[in-house]
Formats: sequence, C-alpha cells, structure tokens
Amino acid sequence: MHTVDWVIVAAYFVMSALVGVYFSKRAGKNSDEFFLSGRSLPWWLAGTSMVATTFAADTPLAVTEMVAKNGIAGNWMWWNFVFGGMLTTFFFARLWRRAEIMTDAEFSELRYGGKPAAFLRGFRALYLGVFLNCIIIAWVNLAMASVLQGIFGLSPSAVKITVFASLLLTAGYSALSGLWGVVVTDAIQFVLAMSGCIVLAVMVLKLPQVGGMAGLQAKLPEWVFRFTPVVNGSASSSAGGVLSMSAAAFFAFIGVQWWSAWYPGSEPGGGGYVAQRMMSTKDERHSVFSTLWFTIANYCIRPWPWIIVGLTTLVLYPDLAADQKRLGYVYAMRDYLPVGLKGLLVASFFAAYMSTISTQVNWGSSYVINDFYRRFVAKGASEKKIVAVSRITTVVLALLSVYVMTQLDTISDAWAFLMEAGAGFGLVLILRWFWWRINAWSEISAMLASLVASGVLRAFTDIKFPISLYYVVGFSTVVWLAVTFLTSPEKDDVLISFYRRVRPGGMLWRRISTKIPDVKGDCDFGVMFVNWVSGVVLVYTFLFGIGDLILAKYALASLMFVIGISCGFIIWHNLARYTAPAK
Repeated sequence: MHTVDWVIVAAYFVMSALVGVYFSKRAGKNSDEFFLSGRSLPWWLAGTSMVATTFAADTPLAVTEMVAKNGIAGNWMWWNFVFGGMLTTFFFARLWRRAEIMTDAEFSELRYGGKPAAFLRGFRALYLGVFLNCIIIAWVNLAMASVLQGIFGLSPSAVKITVFASLLLTAGYSALSGLWGVVVTDAIQFVLAMSGCIVLAVMVLKLPQVGGMAGLQAKLPEWVFRFTPVVNGSASSSAGGVLSMSAAAFFAFIGVQWWSAWYPGSEPGGGGYVAQRMMSTKDERHSVFSTLWFTIANYCIRPWPWIIVGLTTLVLYPDLAADQKRLGYVYAMRDYLPVGLKGLLVASFFAAYMSTISTQVNWGSSYVINDFYRRFVAKGASEKKIVAVSRITTVVLALLSVYVMTQLDTISDAWAFLMEAGAGFGLVLILRWFWWRINAWSEISAMLASLVASGVLRAFTDIKFPISLYYVVGFSTVVWLAVTFLTSPEKDDVLISFYRRVRPGGMLWRRISTKIPDVKGDCDFGVMFVNWVSGVVLVYTFLFGIGDLILAKYALASLMFVIGISCGFIIWHNLARYTAPAK
C-alpha cells in the first residue's frame, strides 16, 4: 500500500461519514423514517441495498473456496436459492408492502392473536435481532479481519483495532442516518465493491502465468468449468476435484432447501432485512421490482468476477491447503494489483463489510425497539424517545458483536447448527399468508421441532447436510400439522382484520373471504406462477449465458440470452397489466 492507496481508502471513509451526517435530521423525525425511510424508497435503491447487504467481506472468499475445491459447480450451495427469491418476488413482495408493518416480527401479531402471538413476536425480536444478529455481525467481523491480515500482515491486535474502528464508524453513521443513510451508502458501496472485484478479475486473468481465459482453460482440468455437478446414484463426494452429488443430495438443494430452510437474506416468503426493504418502498409495484432487481443482480451480476479470481488462484497458488484456499482471493489482491488499484480493492472490501454491518445493526435495532421495547417495555413512548433509544441500540448491538467475535471459536459450530436447525419451518412461513388455519402454535411448534430434529441428528447419527434436510423437514412438517389441527384456530376477528389489510386471496382463505365480500383479494395466481417460472429461467439463463460468454461459447451464450430476454418480456408484460385489488 502506497500513499495514493491510503488516500483512496480514507476518502471512502469520509464519504460514508458525510452521508450519515447528511441524513441525520431526516432520520430523527420518527421511527418510521429511521427504520423504513418513510416508506418512500424507489425500487432500484431498495433492491441495490439488498444486494449490497448480501455482499459481505467474506462472500468473495467463500466463492473462491467453493470454486477452488469443487469448480464452478460448487456454487450450487447458494445458487439454489433462486427459486425462493423469485417466489418472494411474485407471491409475497406485494403482501409485505400491504401489511404496513415495520418488521417481520410484528407480523406475528398482525396474523395471529392472543398471548401466543405476543410471545412469538417478542421471542423473534430478541432471538433474531440480538442473538442471531450478533453472530452474523461477528462472523462478518472475523472475515474482515482475515482480509486485513492477509493483505497487510498485521498483528492480531492491530487487526482487531482496525476492525473495531470500522465497526464503530459504521454503527455511527447508521445510528445518525437511519435506513436512508444505510441504503444510500449501500448503493455507493455496491458500485465500489463490484468495480473493485471486476478490476481484480481482469488484472489476474491477464497475468502471463494465467494467459487469459484460453490459457486458464488449457491449464485446468475440464471438470473445473462445469456449471452443474455430476449427479449419480451413489454418495456425494469431491474425490479428484469433480463435484459429484448423489441424486438425493442434489434434489435436497434444488427441491427442498429453498422453500424449507430459514437463512438470512433468503427466508422462504421473505423476511429479515429483505422484508424491511420491501416494506420501505413507495408502493406494491416498487416492492415487486425491488426484489426482482435484487434476485437478478444477486445471481447474474455478482458471481462471475469472484469465480474468475477463484479459478486463477488454482494456477497462482496451487499449493494452498484446503482450509486456506479462500485466502487465495486476498493473496491475489496483495500480490498482483498496482498502486492505486490496490487502494480501490481495499476500499471495496471495506465497502462490502460496511454495507452488511450497517444493515444488520439497523435491522436488528428495529426488532429490539419495535417488537420488544415499544411493545412490552415503554408503551406510549414519544417518537423522539424512540428514535433516541434506537440510536443507542444500534451502537450497543455493534459493541455486543465484538464480544461475540471473541467467542467465535466456540460459536462457529453453533452457527452451523443454527442454519440446520432452521431447515424445517419454511413451509409455515409460506402458508401463513395463504391458509387461514395456520395459527401461532403452528409457527412455534415448527421452530421447536426443527431445533429438536437437527439436534438429535447431530448427536446420535452420522447423517450430514443436505441429506439431513429430508429428516428435519419431514419431522417438523408432521409436528406442526398435528399441532395446527389439535389447537384452536385464530379468532375470526383476527383473521378478518388480517385479510382486510393484506388481501392475500386464494381458495384457502375462502372461509374468511366469504364473510367480507366487499374485500377483493388477489386472484391472479396463475399469472404469478408464470412469472415465477419465467423469473427462475431468466436468472439461470443469464447466469449461465454470461458464463458461456466468458468461456467463449458464443452460440450457447446467445441461445441463453434469447431465452432469458423472452422470459423477461413475459414478466414485463404481466406486471404492466397488474392492478392491486381495491382496499
């Protein structure tokens, strides 16, 4: 790093601070402005903010590791979430916007009634907003620390000081500016982060020892460039490098995980910060387009610069140990970028880091304030007090994550366990919108059953993820269905109030909708289904089409783009004809 590199990094930090100061007055008006930007975000800003949040400091490293170990096909670990992303876009985005709530935890008392609903709301607020959220922030902190150590060779104490200072700056501008500052900096950070990643991919690809894409293909085995794994009838393996999955494992990814498993940013039916962005948009149309843009950008635009760098690390650093392959990305930055560009890349990593942290602390604070503090502790508190406490909570969550970071040696296993434990209640999160019989006990029992099932599998069997999904989902589904029919349904006044506000429509609400014939619900489910299928095909054809273009398979790339554009036309045509049901 030279002087010009440090100037670029410093300029980025100053810009982030200035954005926070600029939006501080607007964010201080009320909690709606602080957490939802006054429900006035345009679709492109809300969608870009979602993409930026999912682009954390560890994301390029994780993709590099997947590619280095299993080739391009290793990305199916997350590419399968396209199905769920498009389901959220066309079936749930408009419903979240209609709900007129602040958080998805608040949804519990909109959809359900009584003490079970209140318990569910408070529990989700603290479990997701504090416990799980601090683990996510700590995980991102650790990833940023590994990046700094890999680039600068800093001592552990120096790395901790640098990460802590970055964390405080991020928490500071988030506390000042609320969601407006978060999404505006997200947009800037996304452009900066993607620009840096593209520059790095181009630079390392042009290195003499790599020899461009043609040289890379000549130096690496054919299996590395496969877009899909080898599917067979035996057990999954990656022996010899080729990612080989059993048919059961591959179907678990593409047929089960995306709708059954809770995962931050990919919740079935939407949730978390994705729901927050949808609820912050101007109207239903902006909500739909924001998630559509997010899904397309997340899977079609982001991956290929990381994949290219991941492939080149197999040539540049062939002797990296299995647990060090992810650092190949950092070493490529350190070893091959010239003055100026190195500063840009370091700034881009800080941008990726800070975009994720700013969202996590703002979103987590919204849970703590809206669904615990204002709901159970300080009922009737003034908006001025709520905003003040929100700002304090934002900083406290960031500081709490520092402690969690020091415990990551023991929490990392718990993190993996939590991801598996969330694998069984996705169907409830989907059906609660469309089936009147779902009640608060359905959701509570699904969460507990998933936790128990995953714990038993880990303690007493050798069944591993993703095969474990079949067992967890099967057990959880049986339990929550039984509990649903063994407990009383929600009272009609609760269901009628929910239906009047959200107007979900569908035959599974007929018992309620017939009681209020003046309320017209959604009825274009066939069109939604066509849009969903078209959206999935659009993303995969553009994803693979860009890959074919990079690999110089021009005819196949052209075919993919034609199919993708045709699907895009279908979606555009259907959305242009859509009108929301009257209130």
